[in-house]
Amino acid sequence: MATPSTTAPAKAGPSKKGIFAASFVGTAIEWYDYYIFGTAAALVFGTAFFPGFSSVAGTLAAFATFAVGFIARPLGAAVIGHYGDRIGRKSMLVLTLLLTGGATFLIGLLPTYDAIGIGAPLLLVVLRLVQGFGVGGEWGGAVLIATEHATPRRRAVYGSFAQFGVPVGVLTSNLAFLAVSAMDNDAFLSWGWRVPFLVSIVLVFVGFLVRSKLEDAPEFQQVKEQREVSKVPVAELVKRQPRQLILGSLASIAPPAVGYTVIVYMLTYGTTVIGFERTTLLTLILTSTAVWIATIVLAALLSDRFGSKKVFAFGALTAVIWPLPMFGLVNTGDTGAALLAFVVAAFVQGVMAGAQGGLFTELFDVKVRYSGISIAYQLGGMIGGAVTPIAATSLYGAYESSTPIALYVTALSLVSLLAALGIRTVPAAPTAVDAGRRDTAVSSAG
Repeated sequence: MATPSTTAPAKAGPSKKGIFAASFVGTAIEWYDYYIFGTAAALVFGTAFFPGFSSVAGTLAAFATFAVGFIARPLGAAVIGHYGDRIGRKSMLVLTLLLTGGATFLIGLLPTYDAIGIGAPLLLVVLRLVQGFGVGGEWGGAVLIATEHATPRRRAVYGSFAQFGVPVGVLTSNLAFLAVSAMDNDAFLSWGWRVPFLVSIVLVFVGFLVRSKLEDAPEFQQVKEQREVSKVPVAELVKRQPRQLILGSLASIAPPAVGYTVIVYMLTYGTTVIGFERTTLLTLILTSTAVWIATIVLAALLSDRFGSKKVFAFGALTAVIWPLPMFGLVNTGDTGAALLAFVVAAFVQGVMAGAQGGLFTELFDVKVRYSGISIAYQLGGMIGGAVTPIAATSLYGAYESSTPIALYVTALSLVSLLAALGIRTVPAAPTAVDAGRRDTAVSSAG
């Protein structure tokens, strides 16, 4: 007869639905905020905030403002990650939501260049910096609040909760701009573009209510109870796990490189070079997000079965292959061909996204995990996301061909593929909750 366990019953954690809501809803809201800026940069900011520039120069200036947010993201990852590793995941997730949402709402109230001159683009840059700082700490916290509540065999599925927020953010931001882009052009440029920014305050309120009910996972609570919290997580991370940080950062380049080529640059390229209507491109990108979401689910399930590293590497390989065919399809000017281009690109992103949350959780020790995955994700995002629209615009201006752009995205994706192949994961540390589960199983078997 089995000896009764003396281990105290583990405190019941939040439900799977609660974890999903906290991870997904807040992330979806923050990426909605972030992507409407990218859409506005492609469609209106060149005219509203940089009217004295030529068409190409105005677009470059608008994309540069878009890129400023990426510069702030690694800083936000380091600062918010520091306190996330020391104080807790929950409080930082609430902070990131308020920073990003508040900045987005204020962008919707900004006067244009015609109203206040140089002050307008300067204020836009400041608010973009705040927005980027908040987003810098968002993804890491949203992933960890899910994966640290999961068993090791379900980490990829739980890690995918936060990843759903990215395509849903694209979906809702495109829907918002699609709703106002059918307006008369003068009305759209005057006030219509502001509506998607202003309505975000309602979404922030919803996200705040959901995240305020969160609890930190037992794995992190155990670190705090045993007083093993790192004093300076970033310093410890750089000292003890530099290889993981570098490889994780490089692996993170491909997803935003492909994503922002489609979501941001294609809006400019497709309308000004190929001749698509603005609403047509928004609709095509919106439609492709359904494939993106479905692929995240499939990739997460496969990751828990075959390993996150293998699935992510496969996604990076597809990212190496697809840019040339993608531009070739868009260049036909045919709506069906462009839809196919975006659908496959969504599949490419979804494969990497479904594996990334689980993979990155396994890269770093729990004491420095918030800092580690946040910094790695944001450094990769800065290279792959911030630079790509600017590089694409410059490359087309220099060569008047999409081939150099496609080769550029292919090269970035190849870097990510090689980095992913070199990654080594860290086994999950057992927690008191895991021990309680094992004791329950032993007692039941006895």
